[in-house]
Amino acid sequence: MNAPHPTAQLRQQLYRDMDPHNLTPLWEVLHALVPPQPRTPCVPAFWKYDDVRPFLMRAGEAITAEEAVRRVLILENPALRGQSAVTQSLYAGLQLILPGEVAPSHRHTQSALRFIVEGSGAYTAVDGERTTMHPGDFIITPSWTWHDHGHEAQGPVVWLDGLDIPMIRFFDAGFAQNDASKSQKVTRGEGTSFARYGHNMAPVTSDAPYGKTSPIFSYPYARSREALEQLERNTPIDAWDGVKLRYVNPLTGGWTMPTIGTFLQKLPAGFDGKGWRQTDGAVYSVVEGEGEVVITSGETETRHAFGPRDHFVVPSWHTARLSSSKGCVLFSFSDRPVHQALGIHNEERLS
Repeated sequence: MNAPHPTAQLRQQLYRDMDPHNLTPLWEVLHALVPPQPRTPCVPAFWKYDDVRPFLMRAGEAITAEEAVRRVLILENPALRGQSAVTQSLYAGLQLILPGEVAPSHRHTQSALRFIVEGSGAYTAVDGERTTMHPGDFIITPSWTWHDHGHEAQGPVVWLDGLDIPMIRFFDAGFAQNDASKSQKVTRGEGTSFARYGHNMAPVTSDAPYGKTSPIFSYPYARSREALEQLERNTPIDAWDGVKLRYVNPLTGGWTMPTIGTFLQKLPAGFDGKGWRQTDGAVYSVVEGEGEVVITSGETETRHAFGPRDHFVVPSWHTARLSSSKGCVLFSFSDRPVHQALGIHNEERLS
């Protein structure tokens, strides 16, 4: 056996000697730190609602909304178990509230979205204004705003929670505060925010009440779906996305939240989409209809047939392709606003 090359011995001795000084050689890890293309540890994942719902209902029997503060089952990426993350930057979970319950008021640095999956009649209150929940509605609780949830109607209500928890954790910038009372005092009539900002108009002396977040905190599904239907009838269908729109901040025309981008799209009947990949990992919630998603990375392919209320995640730089024989509507969210703000967003549409 040949003796180790003197240079190799010198290197190993160098590593041993400098290790106690918290030094490590870049050249040993450079290719991992700066890879030739994005290399996420996340994997595609799929949650069938019919499988998840029984656990939500059992959670409703096991703990109250007040005890839990937020009764949520976290959608954890299988490759990130224990990290409360669906991608490396985003959190997702399904929250349940039952008639007569209140999820107590608090506020936190993290921005949050609620996308209503099942049931009607519950409400979210944000800084003194309530909005009633209906399936398909997209609701925002902006960073550092007081918010609580309640249910004064019938039947369980379930919604998808999307937050930037892992991102805020990365920056070590998270704060939270509990309110003195369970429910905040209502100071504005329901729909006030939408009346001020939701009709292509704004108060003459207005400022931005929620900073960089949209002043509209409730986007009703009926209005959004109507827009998709009209575009489907009157405009060309995109070969990758079908008909896809992003929710916007009416004051700026930009994203509704500084860290999370939200989208709604309709795949027409017979849609067989082309593949695409992007650096922002995305979480999908099926609003209505059925279809299939095929996700590939290298030689690995995953394929899921989806239906109403199912959820799935497409990780960064994984090729995805959507199809639907009868048509469907999909809500999704990602961290694209941060990618674009930093100038690092990349997307490829494959032919």
